[in-house]
Amino acid sequence: MVAIVGKKHSGKTTLTVRLAAELGRRGHRVMTIKHGSHTFNIDPATTDTYRHYHEGGARKVAMIAPDKFALIERLAAAEPSAEEVAERFMADADVVLCEGFKSSTLPKVEVFRTAAHSEPLFAPDAPRAGDYLAIVGDVAGLAAPFPLLSFARSDWLPALAALVEREVMKRP
Repeated sequence: MVAIVGKKHSGKTTLTVRLAAELGRRGHRVMTIKHGSHTFNIDPATTDTYRHYHEGGARKVAMIAPDKFALIERLAAAEPSAEEVAERFMADADVVLCEGFKSSTLPKVEVFRTAAHSEPLFAPDAPRAGDYLAIVGDVAGLAAPFPLLSFARSDWLPALAALVEREVMKRP
């Protein structure tokens, strides 16, 4: 498991999608977990399942189609960790990319763009600084004890995928 972290509008989703596609292209079974806000809704108000959940108050609502399955469940306890979700629902993954979860103990790849923010999340003296694998993006002038992969280089994505394979998936 690896967390893709960054400040709001830094490009976390784009990086997660591109890395998932690259790892999939390399033959890995990739799964993802997205950390959402309190207001996330994957079920639009115009659907029957929305009505089941919101009007009917169902504890769980499943939607099944020939090529996919979704489950919406009311949490009775605290929000589960990415690790708990992966263990319960994604045990057959080769790698799980977790978008968000910056406070977790997961290894982290930060996406940083100066067009969105002046400073990255990473700080050498931060409590979770040792969890970082890399920063990807606008890395000129940054100093860090791990790889800095620049969007300006054409090989940043293969380099990141290779880093995840080596450091997270423990593959040569």
